[in-house]
Amino acid sequence: MNVRRLIPTAALAGSVALGLVALSACSPSDAADGGGGAGGNGDGKLAVIASFYPMQYLAEEIGGTHVDVSTLTRPGVEPHDLELGTRQAAQLGEADYILYLKGLQPAVDEAITAAGVKNTVDAATLTTLEKHGSEVGHSHGDEHAGEEHTEDEHAEEEHADEEHADEGEAGTDPHIWLDPVKYAEVAKGVGASLEKADPDNAAAYRKNTTALVERLTTLDTAFDKGLADTSTKTFITTHSAFGYLAERYGLKQESISGLSPESEPSPARIKELRSIATRDKVGTVFFETLVSNKTAKTVAADSGLRTDVLDPIEGITKKSKGADYVEVMESNLAALEKALGAK
Repeated sequence: MNVRRLIPTAALAGSVALGLVALSACSPSDAADGGGGAGGNGDGKLAVIASFYPMQYLAEEIGGTHVDVSTLTRPGVEPHDLELGTRQAAQLGEADYILYLKGLQPAVDEAITAAGVKNTVDAATLTTLEKHGSEVGHSHGDEHAGEEHTEDEHAEEEHADEEHADEGEAGTDPHIWLDPVKYAEVAKGVGASLEKADPDNAAAYRKNTTALVERLTTLDTAFDKGLADTSTKTFITTHSAFGYLAERYGLKQESISGLSPESEPSPARIKELRSIATRDKVGTVFFETLVSNKTAKTVAADSGLRTDVLDPIEGITKKSKGADYVEVMESNLAALEKALGAK
């Protein structure tokens, strides 16, 4: 079994050289001391590489003491734009097991395919992906039928629609981990794949998977009850990360940008959000922790709305309202209950 540990150094797009400098300055033992696993100390653990935090969380919770997990995306790095240094990409081939989510990080997808590791698991294949755009839960066209739009506004909306379809395969939404039910489906698949990759510890993986699924089921129940009776069902957020969550709990997501957090909203979209906020009695515009909150605050100020954090949980940092996935999701629930006027 390969137990060499991936040095968890990632570089943002356009900063590969900086990442390589950091790699060359960090020995394997140094990386192990500062990372999230046991380190490459020859203890026989399964060497697991996760693409970003939601995959890392699954691997650590299910793998327990039998895995040594490294992540390609450091805390604080926006995963959508991740680029890999040459050495980091090469070390993918030394893993025993790789867990990633195809369609979220193009550079990672390419590197993992090139690595050719036998036990490579795409979380997107463990559940059903759907298409979500700037809104979920109602017909955009029907609600705004009869409104007059200029040719420029139509062109801007068409451009925005193209941006919303950029992420994922054929425009599918990869943010499956924000739906506890779908995340539990993925957890079951990950558990089964770890049993296959490391049959000697299959019983432990089964036990840990069951425990994690139970926690996710409890989380789902809390969301279901907490959001069942609210003054409004509509929430506005920075980008369309919460489509699965909105669909699961009968809410309507309206995003400032599309599936990509870096997309800029069109003037037509900003105008539309003002109307939506008034019509649906929206009081809060949500922003997130890993990207700039400037646009969200501008939209909120323009419409006289409050701002708050709704975390897409793409990474855990000091700004996160919780130490792990479940705690941050509980904070998200509290924020939604407050913003939507839960009774």
